[in-house]
Amino acid sequence: MILYHGSNLIIPRPRLVPQNRYLDFGYGFYTTTNRAQAISFADKVTRRRREGTPSVSIYELEEAAFSTCQVLRFSDADVSWLDYVSDNRSGAYTGPQHDIIFGPVADDDVYTTLTLYTSGVFTKEQTLEALKIKKLFDQLVLATEKSLSYLHFIGSVPQEELL
Repeated sequence: MILYHGSNLIIPRPRLVPQNRYLDFGYGFYTTTNRAQAISFADKVTRRRREGTPSVSIYELEEAAFSTCQVLRFSDADVSWLDYVSDNRSGAYTGPQHDIIFGPVADDDVYTTLTLYTSGVFTKEQTLEALKIKKLFDQLVLATEKSLSYLHFIGSVPQEELL
């Protein structure tokens, strides 16, 4: 499986780095199967950090990872996904640790909907209904050293494609 990681620098040797904020799927190395999404994220990260150059690293994840690692997969932005993302973003998740988590990403547009839900403005049903009309890309998070051992750097997106 080919995966992309957008950042403000190329990352040939991914590692688990503590985050300074709570993310959708918790702690881990975030990737996507969507090249355009990674390019967009690289630009956003570079602007936010005010250093580096938009960069997209390309990796191959060995298929064996899916049979030897603990995998949590969300096919859709459904009730279980909403509960999991809400718990992670609030720092309240206390469930089992997974090596790999795969499912829809809560981008900036989706984040607004999630904020309305977590602040009590939207009910769970209203939130799920609002998410149905949004175009949700995917994210695959490698949350343990075991899962990272199956990830191999194969290059980067050429700079001219990032402009």
